[in-house]
Order: sequence, then C-alpha cells, then structure tokens
Amino acid sequence: MRVLNDLGIQPSGSAPKVSGQFAIKRGVKHTFPSGAVSMLSTGLFDLSAKLEAARLLASVAKVDGAAMMGSTVQEWLDESISHEDVKNFILAVFRLATYTNAPDQMSAGVTLEQLKMAVTSNVLYIDQGWQTLVDALLQESERAGVTVVTGARVEAIERTGDGAVKAVHLGDGRSYQVPVVVMAATPETAVELVEGGERSSLKGYADQSIPVKAACLDVALDRLPRPNATFALGIDSSVYYSVHSATARLAPDGAALIQLGKYLPPGYDEPPSVAERELEQLLDLVQPGWREVLAHRRYLPELTVYNAIPVANRGGFKGRPSPEVPDVPGLFLAGDWVGPEGLLADAGLASSKLAAGLAARYQVESAALSV
Repeated sequence: MRVLNDLGIQPSGSAPKVSGQFAIKRGVKHTFPSGAVSMLSTGLFDLSAKLEAARLLASVAKVDGAAMMGSTVQEWLDESISHEDVKNFILAVFRLATYTNAPDQMSAGVTLEQLKMAVTSNVLYIDQGWQTLVDALLQESERAGVTVVTGARVEAIERTGDGAVKAVHLGDGRSYQVPVVVMAATPETAVELVEGGERSSLKGYADQSIPVKAACLDVALDRLPRPNATFALGIDSSVYYSVHSATARLAPDGAALIQLGKYLPPGYDEPPSVAERELEQLLDLVQPGWREVLAHRRYLPELTVYNAIPVANRGGFKGRPSPEVPDVPGLFLAGDWVGPEGLLADAGLASSKLAAGLAARYQVESAALSV
C-alpha cells in the first residue's frame, strides 16, 4: 500500500468481517475462533487448548520473527505449542496468511512476520478485482512518459563481451539497445531470457526455488443459498473458502463470487480431480444448494501462487536474491521471489521499488564513468 500510495494509487475495497466464519474439522463446521467470544464458544478445542490458543494469538505481535528466520514452521510449532489441536489450528492460520503448505521447509520467521501483519492490518479485498490495480499502474506509467509495448514477447536479453546488459530483443524482430533492464519474471524465465543465463547466478536461484501452488475453484452464483456463511478454513485439511463478493464489489447485486482453494504441498502429485472433489465437498458443506444457482465455475488445478518459498535452511528472507544481479551488470530483478521484504504482492511491489532505485543509481554511475 505504501508503494501504491506513493504512485497516487488508492485501491477501493474493504476488509472482511469476522462473522459467518467456520473452521472445518473432520467434515464438521465449528465457529472459527477469531476473537475472545468465538474462542470461548467454538467446539474446535477443549478448554485447556482454548486457553493455549488464546495466549498464543495474543502474543503474536510481540514475537521477533527475525530471530527465527533459520527455524522451520514445524520446529517452531513443536517448541511453542503443547496441544496437538492448537498446532493444527495455528498451522491452518499460517497457511491462510502465507498460502504455503510446507511446514518442514518454510521459515518460521517469515511466516510469523506475515501473520503479525495479517493480524494487525488485516487484508483488503479490492472492488472490481485486481485488474483495477493493473489499469491504475498502466495509467500512472503512461502519465510518467513510459512507452508500453504489447503483443510481442521478449525473446532474449543480449550482453556485451564483459557480461553487461546490451539489448532487449522481441519476438516480432524489434530490438532495443539499452544499458539497464528491470525484469519481472519467474526464476526459470530469467535464466532462459538472459544470454548465458545458464552460467550466471540466476541459474542457482532457479534451481533452488520451490514454487508455492494451489488448486483453485472460482464459483459465480445467481444468489447465495446461505448468506451468513462467508468464510471457512480447513483445520485437518488444507482447504479454504471465502465469499469475496460479501466484502468487495465483485458480483452483480444479489449474486455472489466464491473463491475456494487447496494449499498444495511441494511435490503434490494427486490427479486434478482429487482436489476439485475436496473443494466441491467443502462447498456442499458450507453452501448446500449451490449447484442449483450456479452461473459459472472455473477450476485451476495447479496455480502458481508465488515463485519461491523463503526456506529456513537459507535464512528465510536472507536466502532470496537481491534485485541487483551481481554477475550481469545492468540487470535488475523484481518479483515475489526477490528482495528482503514481504510475501506475495508485498514482495513484488517492495522488490520493484528497490530494483527501480538501484537501476536508476546504476545508470547515473555508469554515465559518470563514461564521461
């Protein structure tokens, strides 16, 4: 939001309400414990577990995530929580905050910092969807004098004899002689596009990156059969359900847009129909009768959510590459796998701002050296 506001962009939207939320365990709906009253009333835990869960959630804001970047989520859970039911609940909340289902690899420090931000700042569901952000960024870019080229992919980034950026070549035959490139792409694409990428530091980051994936089911309904059931989270399964149109303007009046997901662990290889069936069963449980009012559905069995888990064995955020590629002078990276700050869109925007500043400084310093 800081980056967007600096550019004059203020997304319209709302934060979800805490009512109508469920925790799903063994196929049964329980009140989701999002506050003191719901924690006491939920059937998810016994009293002893409720007290431990309440204490833990109350103390999250004081946790120093930086001190636990090298510990895994599972290690932190085992050291910090005694009740197995509370471990499973907190693990589900971690999946919700990070989209990541890799407790034996994910950095506990990164996860806790993300949860702290989610608890203190909540989340913004954007009116009319993410395309509004794309349109706003495009408008601000053009206002700043940017030339936007569409309809032709980048085929290669050429380098000089000493390895520096020299030119960008497009698929339609056009080329641009440029000393600086900021690339927003996946790690694998960066290796493919940069001349000699297989022999650069980019290859190492591509080889070690573990992408985060999810199976997604989007459902548009003419009406919502159970208007008060707007959110559900699997406790003993990695599924998620949210009526985003209950919070943001994403559907016609009276209609509904529901988004469901299954957070996939690394190496997940079940047939696509397995996750689809789980998500439909969740929908049957929370919104019975949805099939009778179905307007449209879209199933994406393996969507890449973000490109690299910040793993504990590489120090969490410290293991991600800097936007400045040291062995390819003039090349800078931006994306959800780059830079020392944030996850998801936060990482993308933070690394973009950092890359832009570094690229501008490099250009100025290069110009000074050539005079």
